[in-house]
Amino acid sequence: MTLQDRVRVHEVTLLSDNWYTLKTTAFDWQRSDGRWQRMHRETYDRGNGATLLPYNLAQRTVLLTRQFRYPAFVNGHDDLLIEAAAGLLDNAAPEERIRAEVEEELGFRLGAVQKIFEAFMSPGSVTEKLHFFVAEYQPSMRVGNGGGLAEEGEDIEVLELGIDEALAMVADGRIADAKTVMLLYHAQLHIFPPR
Repeated sequence: MTLQDRVRVHEVTLLSDNWYTLKTTAFDWQRSDGRWQRMHRETYDRGNGATLLPYNLAQRTVLLTRQFRYPAFVNGHDDLLIEAAAGLLDNAAPEERIRAEVEEELGFRLGAVQKIFEAFMSPGSVTEKLHFFVAEYQPSMRVGNGGGLAEEGEDIEVLELGIDEALAMVADGRIADAKTVMLLYHAQLHIFPPR
């Protein structure tokens, strides 16, 4: 039996199609004991995305962004959010899209990029799946100032941090973005040798 056999969708209602798509769905779910249970769930579809952590082994540094995020602000985060470069796929391949995002946001044109995993970021209500990448960078790869696209409302500061400082910022709460925390811990475990 597949999940397709355990879900019977009855009604899908579009609630909003303003910025992204918000729907409410009535469906029956076949529980593990075989009984069917009626459920109602809202799903927010913003498309899938990609994120990347540029690192420099010799300098033991990473590149991150700092920017305003309204949803974090209204949930009590009274500071700019520090994040890994990221963006929606917009019908592009994940590697192609993340290369463009890194150039727009950070001002670096990268060489080889390595995909490390995919993850659903908030599967209780958001459909988005993120493709996670890492790539080594060198100062010679800088092709611009970064900062994002003003026409998309982006006003991004580029940060170059030591990996130890970035991890300390996770520990004390200054870095609170999930994708960035995941990438920094991956870097600690798999990229940067312990001192």
